[in-house]
Amino acid sequence: MWPERTPNKLRELTERELVEGCQREDRRCQELLYARFARRMYAVCLRYARHQLEAEDLAQEGFIRVFDKLHGFRMEGSLEGWIRRIMVHTCINQYRKKAFQNESFGLEHVPEQPVDPTAVESLGQAELMALVQALPDGYRMVFNMFAIEGYDHAEIAELIGCGESTSRSQLAKARRMLQDKITKQADPKHERKASY
Repeated sequence: MWPERTPNKLRELTERELVEGCQREDRRCQELLYARFARRMYAVCLRYARHQLEAEDLAQEGFIRVFDKLHGFRMEGSLEGWIRRIMVHTCINQYRKKAFQNESFGLEHVPEQPVDPTAVESLGQAELMALVQALPDGYRMVFNMFAIEGYDHAEIAELIGCGESTSRSQLAKARRMLQDKITKQADPKHERKASY
């Protein structure tokens, strides 16, 4: 999936030169844009996907949309931020196709309990990522959009087609599930104690 090395001269292009080359449909500039951002955008998609193959598909679909929409990029703000938004929206659109309503809801107001900071510190980035990926689709989507991308509940509700209370509920449930999983990983005896 990852691009091969590009010549040094091409790697030195500014973002403006790169975008203008892509807008002219210069194949080398398109390859360079992909090479610059593919790994980071794959990581974004991986947060939303259930597994690596799905993340690869989402990233590929996202880059197709990037190249389709690049003629509209006005060089205002960060190119990476613009590409990232397209990737997130690609993930959201894929998720919406899977029907958000298929997940069971309820308990619109779930009290949040603080996560023990020492439990989080004991986990590495890869472990945290695996825990987030293991969340049900709806929980994972809302958690990523709120906690990582910075969307508020009104924006989340509009983007994925649910009510704000559902977004809040999904976030609370996601946090609770993550807290339970983190606690169990930090203290393996916790699971045995809870079962008595």
